[in-house]
Amino acid sequence: MAGTQEKTQLLLRIAHRLNEAHVEWALGASMLLYFKGITSEFHDIDLMVADRDAECVRTILSEMGESCPSDSIPNPMYRTKTFMEFLIDSVEVDVMAGFAIVKDGKVYDCALRKEQIVEKMPLGEEVVPLQSPLLWCKYYRLMGRTEKAEMIEKAIER
Repeated sequence: MAGTQEKTQLLLRIAHRLNEAHVEWALGASMLLYFKGITSEFHDIDLMVADRDAECVRTILSEMGESCPSDSIPNPMYRTKTFMEFLIDSVEVDVMAGFAIVKDGKVYDCALRKEQIVEKMPLGEEVVPLQSPLLWCKYYRLMGRTEKAEMIEKAIER
């Protein structure tokens, strides 16, 4: 399994390709929390992309690794327009465009919007757009992942 350094190097390479293609994207989920010092571990790279850039991202990441067909039945908790999984250098990369969470029968639109990119983190020669950890706190609450949400709240209160 790839370690943190390999995953970070891969993120750098992906950032280079996406930035070069002028894709609207942001890093989300636990790798975002890792860079914000909220968690010490993450397993995969979660990328949030604008709907209109989904196919462009599919092309770029397919060139970098292999697309993993998701053979599982879609989780009824999500209504994400485009969800793609890739395996690049033995790292799982998940891409979400039009991310949406269903809770209590209501659909919450969590699609990436430009104003949600609250920070541009320098990484090597590249810039990685970041979503707000508070936004992810809200998403984790909607997903029923209370532990993650509380971890963010505690870190922000510090």
